[in-house]
Amino acid sequence: MCTKHSETCNHQQDATTATVEQAKQTYKAAHEGRRKFLRSASLLTGSALVPPAIANAVPGDDYHEREIKRNKAVQNGKATHFTLLHTSDIHAQLRTHDEFFWENGKAVFKKRGGMAVLKTMLHSLKSENPANTILIDGGDCFQGGGVAALTEGRGIIPLMNNIGYDLLLPGNWEVVYGKENMRKDLGGYNGQKICANMFHDTTDKYKGDLIFPPYWTTMLAGVKIGFIGYNDPLTPKRQSPAYSFGIKFTKPEMDVAKYIDILRNYEKCAMVFLVTHMGLAQQVDLANKPEVQGVDYILGADTHERVRKPIQGTYAKVTEPGAFGSFVAKLDVVVENGIIKDENYQLLDVDPERYKPDTEMEQLIEKVSAPYKKVLDLPIGKSKTTLTRYYVIETNMDNLVTDALAWKFPEIDIVVSNGFRFCPPLVPDPKTGEAIITNDYLWSMLPVDSEAKKGEVTGEQLWDWLEKELRNVFSKDPAKRFGGWVIRFKGMEVVFTMNNSFGNRVQSVNIKGQPLDKNKTYTILACEREGDPEDTICRIDHVKNPAMVNATLHDIMREYLAKHSPVSPKIEGRIKATDAPSTLLSQLEGYDYEFI
Repeated sequence: MCTKHSETCNHQQDATTATVEQAKQTYKAAHEGRRKFLRSASLLTGSALVPPAIANAVPGDDYHEREIKRNKAVQNGKATHFTLLHTSDIHAQLRTHDEFFWENGKAVFKKRGGMAVLKTMLHSLKSENPANTILIDGGDCFQGGGVAALTEGRGIIPLMNNIGYDLLLPGNWEVVYGKENMRKDLGGYNGQKICANMFHDTTDKYKGDLIFPPYWTTMLAGVKIGFIGYNDPLTPKRQSPAYSFGIKFTKPEMDVAKYIDILRNYEKCAMVFLVTHMGLAQQVDLANKPEVQGVDYILGADTHERVRKPIQGTYAKVTEPGAFGSFVAKLDVVVENGIIKDENYQLLDVDPERYKPDTEMEQLIEKVSAPYKKVLDLPIGKSKTTLTRYYVIETNMDNLVTDALAWKFPEIDIVVSNGFRFCPPLVPDPKTGEAIITNDYLWSMLPVDSEAKKGEVTGEQLWDWLEKELRNVFSKDPAKRFGGWVIRFKGMEVVFTMNNSFGNRVQSVNIKGQPLDKNKTYTILACEREGDPEDTICRIDHVKNPAMVNATLHDIMREYLAKHSPVSPKIEGRIKATDAPSTLLSQLEGYDYEFI
């Protein structure tokens, strides 16, 4: 596990604030000197070495990229450039699929992604600068499709190795099969793995040790660059608790300054990157914290956001490359005499019309899929409307799920589905007007086949629970935001104000047409979260008379679709915000960012 410095493997979990502050101050002093040197060097040589075309180009466009490649200093070998290609949240989407875009105020759908197309694109981009390009993945590959679920992630390993990733980070869903499977699955990757905040807990023979190396360094374009990895510290709360058993997570602020100090002052890295899987709001918040002074970019992931222009924080820039293998983030950096001269960032579509699928990868996908193909390709229903899950507040895909639960259990007052971000859209065939729902797509819709659980709660419990769920999505403190969207349900109509403070967001709740009575008892049904206390249902504690119903979500969905197909789920206003549109697509506010 150790890299070049043994101290990187001896993280002190009880490090004091004084230790962190000392590391920050040590770095700050050195960094200020380095900044003055670079500023002086740029003033003395910048106009002579950087052509006017580059000086006037706009970062983040094709023109700027071309000008970087035409740079005379680059062409004559005096300067060079390196390229980072970043994907994340592929969620085991093996084949080209429908993808959602927001254009001119409406949803538009195009074919994107697929591991064979992704491989061709990544290798094509790498061939433009082969000696100085690395491939990075930010996690959440092992869950989100049928092959991944039925092989506990093992089916994805040969595909990622075939692409040839250089650096990989575990995401919050890598824990879904338990710690041992996570370690074995990630151990199967040929690339480097990093994560500075996942530890063996005290019950393990490796107690207190980091599970993965905290950082990685490499030489590109004649300079050393460093990467520090962080997974979401809220993972044990976001996921079923049993998934993270044996793992302790810590916040990046505890030790990131220490690792920056190591990379800048001892490893002598020209640039430092954080590779994170924490969600865009948390990552932007981290970019504004003094602990990350010395980081150039936070290469983020988790919330499936599509950052097309880096978001500038106080101390670092933040990017995120979308999801499902539909996009690649590309960062080009020009280096001259060890000095960073220019940089250009783009978010590129994985477009099957531009990149031909790689034949070797297509054959490999068929090979890993073959044992499960008969089951996964089986049609289980049809939809006349496009199924999508990109809206923050309410989606027709989750309305379909809760419609099925309410149909199966009509005696229950409220049925609930988690606010998953999983699953690309499914668009009806224009010839038939219907989309075929398969078992494989069901695994994308509901990534864990949990058993349903029912119980009794008071109106006051429901009201308080809704406040907590809305805080998880819209908290003013990004560190308190979970990675999912607003909880989904049927049987309630809720009105809330997104920008109010905690405890004041819920404005009204109706249950089956009647105002919620805080003193009344209601029945509720949701999926079981493995590892939760017996009297907890979907993060509602102290539920009365909890009981399993001897039916899984997948079984219920298949039974419902068999009886009701073709379905036509719609957004119905089951939950509305007074200060946000029903088409809200991102949690992040107050920055120059738009999800498109």
